[in-house]
Amino acid sequence: MMSIDSTQLKLLLTEGEGLSVEFKEKYTPKIDRDIVALANARGGVILLGVDDDGHVVGEKLTNRMKAEIIDLARNCEPHIALSGISRIGDVAAIEVPQGREKPYSCSSGYFRRLDAVTQKMTQKEVRTIFRESTDVLFEDLSCPKIVLEDLSLKKVRIFFKELGASVKVSQTNLPSVLASIGVYREKEINNAGALMFANNVGQFIPHCESILAAFKGKDKTYIYDRKDVRDDLLTQLNEAMAFLKKHLNVRSEIHELDRHDIYEIPLDVLREALVNALVHRDYSIRGTNISVNIFDDRVEIVNPGGLPSGLSKENFGKESVRRNLIVADLFHRMDKMERVGSGIGRMRSLMKKAHLKKPVFESDTFFRALFYRNPEYALKAVDDKNDQKTREKTREKTREKILNLIRENPEIATEEMASTLGLSRKGIEWQISKLKESGLLKRVGPDRGGHWEVE
Repeated sequence: MMSIDSTQLKLLLTEGEGLSVEFKEKYTPKIDRDIVALANARGGVILLGVDDDGHVVGEKLTNRMKAEIIDLARNCEPHIALSGISRIGDVAAIEVPQGREKPYSCSSGYFRRLDAVTQKMTQKEVRTIFRESTDVLFEDLSCPKIVLEDLSLKKVRIFFKELGASVKVSQTNLPSVLASIGVYREKEINNAGALMFANNVGQFIPHCESILAAFKGKDKTYIYDRKDVRDDLLTQLNEAMAFLKKHLNVRSEIHELDRHDIYEIPLDVLREALVNALVHRDYSIRGTNISVNIFDDRVEIVNPGGLPSGLSKENFGKESVRRNLIVADLFHRMDKMERVGSGIGRMRSLMKKAHLKKPVFESDTFFRALFYRNPEYALKAVDDKNDQKTREKTREKTREKILNLIRENPEIATEEMASTLGLSRKGIEWQISKLKESGLLKRVGPDRGGHWEVE
């Protein structure tokens, strides 16, 4: 647990609430729910006198309040010894350690931390924590041999840019910045930090990889494109989205002079599925990778690990269980996934809205998400390509006519070319710009008194 000072406070306010940070405008005895929720997760800090948007509204820390908070923590079961209660300006900071005897409860029951929200646990979730209380998650383990110099400042800066947070990251303040988002503790970088920010992720976690493939037909017999991405998780997400865009059919619609590309499978669906794969895969399983496979009739996204412990097939899509709490929190902070576990329902809804088949989710030792393509798009894509070819042929003929006019009269004016060919002046100017770009035409001398040269 980091010690909170004015610099750390400013950083926490800028980053906003998350897995390990809770904002409260005022103190109430119900704060014991947040204390046990943080103890049941990775520990963290409760900031009193801060609203949900990170604005300081002020809360006076009195000796009586401090004593009440200590008593509330002691009355939890098992007892919780707080790491500290301090005042920084107009804010009171309550530091809660990660519990060693999970699960913890207060007078209102058992609570857990789900992203930036404190939620009451079901009996099933309590039993799951009892079973897993002796386990240490892969993402929270110290990453062997990695040091601060192995991390990319650029990747850390990109992360905070995605947050919309104006945090200046340097080699000097890197430890405190990483500690504030839960990837650096006691001078050690955990696996979550390596997955997100390592310069060379494969050096430390070789199986952190996505394999992207496009196949001809409905099976894996004929592959015509493949890309292996062994990099940080955000890069894997972006590369996978680019690969899908490259190989899926798309049509364009014009609304109020703006062009909108509409893909045969909604991009929001695919992005949600990719984030789920990256966030929920079991990174402790070596020799495996995430697979994104594109077939003629479907897209499959596969990740190792199956459903997380504590989540049954019957409750899949209804309950939210995180396998990688830190990674999930970081993706939530970047606004890359739904906060309340509604991702599966959202994917189903978007597919229905697009008049596509329901997505299929399968789980054994791997988790598979299948999204069926729209066969009508393939026909429309062919029509669009034919239209595009026709337009291009027309443009080529127009450019050839322009070149012929210039060969006949190198001093010909734009207005004369437009009149002869029945085009607008802007249309002629656009065609000439393309001819100049391709090196077929050159202007010698000024607009008035100069002439054209055909290369």
